[in-house]
Amino acid sequence: MLKKSALVLSLALTCVSGLALADTPATVGDSALGKVLVDSKGLTLYTFTKDSAGKSGCNGQCAQNWPPLAAGPYAKAADGYSVITRDDGSKQWAYKDQPLYGWVKDQKPGDTTGEGVGQVWHVAKP
Repeated sequence: MLKKSALVLSLALTCVSGLALADTPATVGDSALGKVLVDSKGLTLYTFTKDSAGKSGCNGQCAQNWPPLAAGPYAKAADGYSVITRDDGSKQWAYKDQPLYGWVKDQKPGDTTGEGVGQVWHVAKP
């Protein structure tokens, strides 16, 4: 019985560790525009000039085109990153109080096709 309990505990700790790893914010990647923040797939992240500090102004269709960088339930603020609550109650990563988004038209790491869209979207710089 002791071995079974140890196995269950080990599996539980592995699952919790995996969740913690999924709750990490962006990293830094390279693009034609220099160093940019990227998501876990290496795709460029963006900021929206119509956002206010710590508050997303991109909802509905906007959020379908510019998917928010989702933060998991165990995400913790650190190193300039914070977690904000969106209008729908979901959590989103922000960097220096600016919410972070992807762009549906970027296809591969290094793409920056969202830069300057509508003169309100810009690559997120570290």
